[in-house]
Amino acid sequence: MKLAAQRVKEKTKKIAAHLLEASEADLEWKDGKFVVTGSPDKGKTFAELALMANVAWNLPPGTEPGLEATAFFDPSNFVYPFGTHICTVDVDVETGTVKILRYVAVDDCGPQINPVIVDGQVHGGVIQGLGEALQEMVVYDEDGQLLTGTMMDYAVPKASQMPRVETAHTVTPSPVNPLGVKGVGETGTIASVPTLVNAVCDALAPLGVVHIDKPLTPARVWAAIQQARGGGGKP
Repeated sequence: MKLAAQRVKEKTKKIAAHLLEASEADLEWKDGKFVVTGSPDKGKTFAELALMANVAWNLPPGTEPGLEATAFFDPSNFVYPFGTHICTVDVDVETGTVKILRYVAVDDCGPQINPVIVDGQVHGGVIQGLGEALQEMVVYDEDGQLLTGTMMDYAVPKASQMPRVETAHTVTPSPVNPLGVKGVGETGTIASVPTLVNAVCDALAPLGVVHIDKPLTPARVWAAIQQARGGGGKP
């Protein structure tokens, strides 16, 4: 998009120079329009230039009407976003119930075009991952019949179960694209599952629990506690 937009901008600059009877080198982009350097009252807005281009009025010689561009970009390498997610939990050892007390996500996706969308991507991904870690599970009976085929049976998380997701960001531009941007859409989903499972295992480490298969349903957590205590519980 940046490359295509730059080509459009270069064409509008050429048209502006023609209409303003000035050299392209003497024009600067300021406040949404091309103006003659040193004469801010002498300029053409993008809307004016787009109109001239599309109705083909008074264009520079050899300039094709219209104002559009197509660009293809092939990056030289992959981008590498990174971050750290931290979760604190409370585990009821009598029932196996896990309560998330706090969740903090710090990610680096390079420069952010729209920070609100970035935070939304992280929030949605974290909640999706926490649902997977806590309760979402595909279950079949002994005949291979799917038992969790509808939202009445498949345990997606409820709002009351989820924490407020606190987000923060560092900005390290990628060297392999003109914007320096990196992906962010999957960061919450990828990070939140091991973050929560590790937090629960860490909370139960003093009891001797070293591993629990996800999802961390109360039954599985309770069974892991019983096994660590020598009670022989089964998930």
